[in-house]
Parts: sequence; structure tokens; C-alpha cells
Amino acid sequence: MLYDLNVPWTPTSSPAALERTIAFLSTLGYNIIALNHTLSYTQIPSKITNPIPDQSSLKVPERTTILRRCTLTLSDPSQNYRMSYLAAAYDIFALRPLNEDAFKAACLTLTEHSIISLDLTTRFQFHFKPKTLMTAVNRGVRFEICYAQATMGDSIARRNIISNIMGIIRATKGRGLVVSSEAGTAVACRGPADVLNLLGVWGLGRERGLEAMDVNARGLVVNEGIKRSGFRGMVDVVYGGEKPAEIVTTKEKEDMGKENGAGKKGKGKRPAEETPTEITNTPPLSKRKAKKLRLEALKAAKESSPLSTTETGTSSKSSSTPLSIEISIASTIKAKANG
Repeated sequence: MLYDLNVPWTPTSSPAALERTIAFLSTLGYNIIALNHTLSYTQIPSKITNPIPDQSSLKVPERTTILRRCTLTLSDPSQNYRMSYLAAAYDIFALRPLNEDAFKAACLTLTEHSIISLDLTTRFQFHFKPKTLMTAVNRGVRFEICYAQATMGDSIARRNIISNIMGIIRATKGRGLVVSSEAGTAVACRGPADVLNLLGVWGLGRERGLEAMDVNARGLVVNEGIKRSGFRGMVDVVYGGEKPAEIVTTKEKEDMGKENGAGKKGKGKRPAEETPTEITNTPPLSKRKAKKLRLEALKAAKESSPLSTTETGTSSKSSSTPLSIEISIASTIKAKANG
């Protein structure tokens, strides 16, 4: 899956030309395309909205995803109090520093952006230091290289682009880069193989070039999505589906039978016989209640049986035998339990 995270868009852009550019990029193999709206600090409206049309209002090919991006040109690092609101309105937020102070702030202190997109056609008055750029890469910020600036510019612009790209590659050793087109028309778009060959001429290896077009861009898009939809920009909750029903196979049944002591002939432990409580669905009695019922039945049996005296004058118990008393006690307990 290939990414092109910089297709310029303006409020005056023709929808037909934009759809033609998106269709051509999709034909070249780019699946994720970001429409980029570039703003300066003075152009930020009082009520921040996202004017870029969404995917449903454009005719795009199948299996093509449209993202909306904002690039803010930055000259004064102190003017950053509205960046968080601007970043929340778009899918991707990038900065384009214009001087050394803004570049250092974008690399070291500012946290709202995920891309540093430089205008490589200009000659900068500062050098790209490895420590500054690698600090930004370790923070998750990516540096963007736009190849259309070289293919569609004049000779001076191409000379500056080659010098700046070689300085960025030297400082980052090819890590933390994202390659985009910044193609205003379909003519400026190039295929992945052409882009890799062009990057190889500028000093970037083929493996690093593939990472810049696929792995790094995908990680950037995923992190930006988690920032906006996850909990505190770190944890994202996804739907994992329902738990499938457990299907017990014949082999599992045999294993279960072996655990219970049954062999091949089915001889194993005798299953427990059903108790009267399972048959009648009556709740079992506690030991205390059963003892209380037994004492009440014994007392009732003693009161109901008359006393008799033998010829020798000795006192004896009632004419009822101990067996009849036990039977009457059991019947009384059962009657009270069912009642």
C-alpha cells in the first residue's frame, strides 16, 4: 500500500482537475491520498473549519482513501496558541518553517504537528544538523520530500532541491522520511519506480525509499488517527468481534471421557444418582433447619403417644416402637419441606 500525503488543494481548485489527478495517482498504485490545504498564520479564520471536500463529495476510484491535511507556514514560533484547534479539524497537520528559529521549534518543542514539510526550492541560511533532525525523528516527526518541486521547477530550483535533500539525507541517514508528490496536476505525478530511481540519484537507498513511501507514511497516518480518536492519543479501542461458540469434537469428547475414568468400552465411574431435590425441584434444607424439624417431630410424637405402666410397677414408654417414631419424623420433615 503506497501513500501520497501531499496533493495541493485550494478553494479555487477545479473539482474535475482534482478528480483527474486522484484517478491518475490511483492508477499509478497510490491507495492513500491526502489533499493538502496550505495556510499562513494570518489566514487562519476566527472560526476554524475544514473546507476540504470529503471523500463522499468526490468521484474517486475504488480502494482509494482520501485524507484531509493542513500545512501551516511558520515564521514566528511564539504564534502557536491556535495550532491545537487547527490540528483537530484535519486528519493530518504539518508545519512549513521559513527560518532557523521556526525550524528548531518544529524539531524540538512544538507537538501538534507530525510532518515538517520544507520548501526545498529555496536556499536556507542554516545547515541541517544531525542532532536537531534526529531529535525530531525520535519524537515521531517525519520530514517530507516532495519530488514535484524538482520535476516541475527551473534549474535554480532543482539545484537547491538536490542540495537540500542531500543535506537532509546526510543528517537523518535516510530515517524518518516521507516522500510525497505535491503535484498540482496529473502531469507532475510519477510512478513508484521512477520515484525510487530519483531518490537513488539523490543519495537515498532503495530500502529507505520504500520505507518513506510505505512504512513511515502508514505509521504517520495511524498515529494521527489515534491522536484524534483514541484515549489521550495513546490507547485506541477497536471492535474485535463476538466470541465464537465452542464446538466440541469427537476427539475432545473421548479425551473428556478418559479424564472421567471411562475407557474404550465406556466403563467408568457411575454417574451420581439424582437426589429427590433434583426430581421435585425443591430447595435443600440446611443442617440447622433439618435438626429443628427433627426435634419438633420428636416432641410431637411424644405428646401424641399415651403412657402405660407394666405389672412390675415400672414406667415404660408409649406403645409405639422406635421404628414407628422414626417413620413419623421422616414423614413430618418431608411434608414441611414440600409445604
